[in-house]
Amino acid sequence: MDYIAQLDTALNRLHEEGRYRTFIDIERQNGQFPHATWRKPDGSEAPITVWCGNDYLGMGQHPVVLNAMHEAIDATGAGSGGTRNISGTTVYHKQLEAELADLHGKESALLFTSAYIANDATLSTLPKLFPGLIIYSDELNHASMIEGVRRNGGAKRIFRHNDVEHLRELLEADDPKAPKVIAFESVYSMDGDFGPIESICDLADEFGALTYIDEVHAVGMYGPRGAGVAERDRLMHRLDIINGTLAKAYGVMGGYIAASAKMCDAIRSYAPGFIFTTSLPPAIAAGAVASVAHLKKDRDVRALHQERAAILKTRLKGMGLPIIDHGSHIVPVIVGNPVHTKILSDMLLDGYGIYVQPINFPTVPRGTERLRFTPSPVHGPDEMDKLVRAMDDLWAHCALNRAELAG
Repeated sequence: MDYIAQLDTALNRLHEEGRYRTFIDIERQNGQFPHATWRKPDGSEAPITVWCGNDYLGMGQHPVVLNAMHEAIDATGAGSGGTRNISGTTVYHKQLEAELADLHGKESALLFTSAYIANDATLSTLPKLFPGLIIYSDELNHASMIEGVRRNGGAKRIFRHNDVEHLRELLEADDPKAPKVIAFESVYSMDGDFGPIESICDLADEFGALTYIDEVHAVGMYGPRGAGVAERDRLMHRLDIINGTLAKAYGVMGGYIAASAKMCDAIRSYAPGFIFTTSLPPAIAAGAVASVAHLKKDRDVRALHQERAAILKTRLKGMGLPIIDHGSHIVPVIVGNPVHTKILSDMLLDGYGIYVQPINFPTVPRGTERLRFTPSPVHGPDEMDKLVRAMDDLWAHCALNRAELAG
C-alpha cells in the first residue's frame, strides 16, 4: 500500500467537502480575557476577541485561581510524578475530590485528566461491574459518551434525542431483570438545549435503571452553587453518576465523576483510563479547587453570564439571523454549508478581529453547519456591539448573499 497516497486521499476528502479544520495561533492576554493576540502565518500579530472559547466565566484568568496555582507550583513543582496508584495522589487531588463531592451532594468524586476520559472510562467500565448491563444513550450524546458506550462490550440502545417516549419503548422491550443505565446530558453543547432530567429520572425509577448525566456545559453556570442544571432543578439526589469538567466554566483542566463512595471506588479500581493515566499536575488541581470553591459563592457572575447570552441572542434575532435559542448560554448561528461557514469565520477574523471557529460535520449533522458563539460575563457592551455590527455587515453585504448563507 502507498501509505502517503492514502493519507493524501483522506485529507483531500476533507478539503473538498470544506471540512478541513485549521487552527489559528493565539496568545491569551492575562487579565484581558476575552482579548488575545493572533499570530498570523506571516509572523505578524493582530488583536482579536475570542467568541468561541469554553472558558465560559473567564475563570482561567481569575486572580483566585492564578494565586492558588502559583502557590502550588512553588510548593510542589510542575508534574504529579505518576499515576494516582503510584505517586500521583497529592493533598491537592484529595481536596479537589472532596470539593466536587460536596458540590454535587454526593459521597465521593473521582478525578480524571479530562471529562472525555471520565465519560469514556466510566461508561466502558460499568459492564464489568454489572454483567448483562444495557446502556440507553441519547443519540446526541457527546463523542466521549458514545465512545465509552461503544467500547464497553455490553448491550446498547440509542434513543431519539430527548424523546422520553422512545426511551420508554426501548426500556419496555428489554428484560426487566437486566441491569440498566440511562446516559444523557443536561445541556447539549451544539444546540444549547436541555435534557429532560426529571422525566428520565422517573423512567429510571420505574424500570430500575441507574442514571448517568453529563453536566459538562452546565457545571459552574447553573444552580445556586454552580453544580449544574440538576441542582437548579433540585434533582441531583435522583442522579446516580454525575460527570463534569474543570476545563470550561472552572477555567483550568480535568474531568470527574461524582457518585456514591462505592461507585467511585469501583470505577477507580477497574477503569484502565483511570488506573494507567498520570494524574493532573498539583498546580492544576489547586487552581480547580480554588475555582470550584469560588463559584460556589459567586451567584452574580452566573446571573451576568445568562444576561449577556440573552442580550446577544436578542440582538442577533433582531437582525433576522437564524439562531437556535433553547434558553441556555450557547448561541448557535446556523449557516448550513461548511464552505460558507469557513468563509464567514475567516472574514470575521481577518476583517473584524473576531475569532469564532466554524462547527462542521461530524460535530453537527450535515446541513446544520454553524458559528457557535459563547458570550461570557467579560464580553462587555463594546465587544458585543462590534460582533453585532460585523455579523450585520457580513450577513447582508458579503459576496455570499443571505440566502446562500442560510443554506
